[in-house]
Amino acid sequence: MEGGAGAYNPRTPEEVFRDFRGRRAGMIKALTTDVEKFYQQCDPEKENLCLYGLPNETWEVTLPAEEVPPELPEPALGINFARDGMDEKDWLSLVAVHSDSWLLAVAFYFGARFGFDKESRKRLFQMINGLPTIYEVVTGTAKKQSKEKPNSSSKSKSGSKPSRQSEPHTKAPKMPPPKDEDESEGEDEEDEEEHGNTLCGACGDNYANDEFWICCDICERWFHGKCVRITPARAEHIKQYKCPACSNKRARA
Repeated sequence: MEGGAGAYNPRTPEEVFRDFRGRRAGMIKALTTDVEKFYQQCDPEKENLCLYGLPNETWEVTLPAEEVPPELPEPALGINFARDGMDEKDWLSLVAVHSDSWLLAVAFYFGARFGFDKESRKRLFQMINGLPTIYEVVTGTAKKQSKEKPNSSSKSKSGSKPSRQSEPHTKAPKMPPPKDEDESEGEDEEDEEEHGNTLCGACGDNYANDEFWICCDICERWFHGKCVRITPARAEHIKQYKCPACSNKRARA
């Protein structure tokens, strides 16, 4: 169906959450890694346009559905009209807020349509609430208080930044003075919690030990290598890494 309705109707909280995550991932791509393409498609000279997230983690900017009422709730209409009348960051943040609202509307539309009871609605909300909002990912406010923590745990003795080609949270061998076993375990747990608070600037998911990450030298946000299409081998030859959003801003400037 047109307008991002998707090709299937999820019927359990887990299926609805899977649909939610797919749509959310697509919209985050539009507002971060694909922001230049998204910006160009939101031409103010065109008709009222909407940003749709699709269950397969892609996105599209298109006209709203023609049928009334539509099969699914519709996103914010006319996002393209404000593009040139606002600061770009403010405009993207505004689109992100409306995108969050639409995702919740779609998820709980499915819940109402398929008769979710109180416990099912609660389980769905808890799964959704475990993820940062699109607004938090786009603006970098998610876990803002721990924004600098990945760097602090990976700095060398000279205090310089960790190398981009290394995993950001891989801890170097420590040679501390002897201490109580309980104290050591407490520090390790604190480190793991600190690392788990780090979010990818593209997809918004948490850090995982088995994934390659890279840090942008401009905005100092961390990204999964796969989300920005950077491999460890390629990272070794990058002197200064700029994430897609920072690269696009400089190109337009």
